Amino acid sequence: MSTLTTAVPQIKTSLPGPKAKAIIERDARVVSPSYTRDYPLVIARGEGAIVEDVDGNVFLDCTAGIAVTSTGHSHPEVVQAITDQARQFLHMSGTDFYYEPQVRLGEELSAIAPMRGPHRSFFGNSGTEAVEAALKLAKYYTKRHNVIAFLGAFHGRSMGSLSATASKVTQRKGFSPLVPGMYHAPYPDVYRFKGSADACAAEALSFIENQLFVHLVAPDEVAAILVEAIQGEGGYLVPPNAFLQGLREIATRHGIVLIADEVQSGMGRTGKMFAIQHTGVEPDVVTIAKGIASGLPLGVATARSEVMSWPPGSHASTFGGNPVACAAALATIRLLRDSLVKNAEVVGAHMVSAARALMDRHPIVGDVRGRGLMIGIELVRDRTTKERATSERNALVQECFRRGLLVLGAGRNAIRLSPPLVLTKEQADTAVGILDQALTHIGQ
Repeated sequence: MSTLTTAVPQIKTSLPGPKAKAIIERDARVVSPSYTRDYPLVIARGEGAIVEDVDGNVFLDCTAGIAVTSTGHSHPEVVQAITDQARQFLHMSGTDFYYEPQVRLGEELSAIAPMRGPHRSFFGNSGTEAVEAALKLAKYYTKRHNVIAFLGAFHGRSMGSLSATASKVTQRKGFSPLVPGMYHAPYPDVYRFKGSADACAAEALSFIENQLFVHLVAPDEVAAILVEAIQGEGGYLVPPNAFLQGLREIATRHGIVLIADEVQSGMGRTGKMFAIQHTGVEPDVVTIAKGIASGLPLGVATARSEVMSWPPGSHASTFGGNPVACAAALATIRLLRDSLVKNAEVVGAHMVSAARALMDRHPIVGDVRGRGLMIGIELVRDRTTKERATSERNALVQECFRRGLLVLGAGRNAIRLSPPLVLTKEQADTAVGILDQALTHIGQ
């Protein structure tokens, strides 16, 4: 076993170290300034849930490259699959020709899809492409033009998915006019709702039925309801099961396509292959990316075959379903099925329990929520008023980095824990221990 795999966080230099600083200075001259870098990590290598930077500092990774490296950094079986396929051929464009890796992946996705089949899959390069495909498909299938999405949602940054996104104003500012016909409803936030979880779900559903459908858009002109099964960038909000069940009922009643965005919550992260499977709801389309290929670019919209009925030429992607990415995805699915979905369930429950214990020592921790290894920790200045601790959250992210733990923000005042699904209980305890120390520091 590699020494890096079994390593513990160790900071050897001031951050950023000299090599990292030099690379960051070069980056500033040639790379788009639109990227958001929360802290100056310059990775050199990674194995499992551990990464090492160019100056030899070692970090425990609870970001997984924004929930991407589901099987851990450079899992040997994924690397082998990539290498084997690369020796055969790198590209042939599955939109114009045929190759078996794409067919096999379509078969595997049909076997794990969170709705009854038969299914067909469209292959792209990213989550935003998967969402664009799903939106176009819903409009084509229903012959309608409007879409309902949710406040706090993040679906991507290309124009259609950006129009559905309602996470941060900076993501939309300067890009109007966006795609018309996009309506946003509240997403249930049980922690901030004054009432039961079922009442929270009922209020969110009522807004659609009694506000949107009454005042803004007729239901028979809505093509799709696009919803994250667990809201990711919006704060790792876990909706009541009744909410998604209610959306399914509304969609069925009005002939609307229900699209489950599982770009962040799918591929085993929640302890099931897809987060919506916790609710018993079957969508019409599911969008998949991030963790599907362990780090290689791949996005997929998988739909019931009846829905995916568009003709040749109606939608395509030159690099989508690249054979090397398909090979990585096939290895990823095998590893997830064999052990990693279960590991996410078991280690995730352990990590949530440990994180909730922080609430006894740190009043700033208002809520700990999540499923599997998709965990959100919300910070508040007062548990009674639930005033958002925004600057404190930002300080916590930085302090964790300085102590060797990689985390990211979610929403205005939460952090997300989305480690590789190979995370062990011991590593989970280490992460929570560093969080404990960092919370103590920022509270001083």
